[in-house]
Amino acid sequence: MNFDTLLLMAQTFAMTAIVSIGGIATMIPEIHRIAVETYSWMDDADFATAFAISQVAPGPNVLLMSLVGWRVAGFAGMMVATLSTVLPTAALSMGFSRLEGKLKNTPWYAIINKSFPPLIVGLMLSSGLVTAKASIHSVFGVLIAAGVALYSYHKKTNPLYPIFASVFMGILAGRLGLL
Repeated sequence: MNFDTLLLMAQTFAMTAIVSIGGIATMIPEIHRIAVETYSWMDDADFATAFAISQVAPGPNVLLMSLVGWRVAGFAGMMVATLSTVLPTAALSMGFSRLEGKLKNTPWYAIINKSFPPLIVGLMLSSGLVTAKASIHSVFGVLIAAGVALYSYHKKTNPLYPIFASVFMGILAGRLGLL
């Protein structure tokens, strides 16, 4: 793999990670834009597959960036993507945690603290929409996604139930030619 590609990946993933407020989930639209639309490192189906694997596999959500890096440049790409996502944000977190103690009693702290939750929810919603756009390609897919969303909203149960049900429905729909 080309060193320039690894450097570009490191720069874009690090900058995206630094400005992502709310965690890895808020990075998904930008990572999709970079990996699929801007540099064509992967297509929508590959991105949706990487996202699905990163959500089902145990461990941190940073796995999505690792899988994108793997797809782009193998092991070196995986390492670059993972480290360029994790290291800058870890450094910022340590720095801001020390600064927070000094700023906690200022009026600006309270205003910023109240502003972040709506911002994070909006970013997470955009992540869901981008992921849905990349992975849903039929009316039946829309019905599965809507059914899982409604079930998860109304029932506060283990998320494995709708996951297994949607996998079963997807397999059945594929066998019937609906997908």
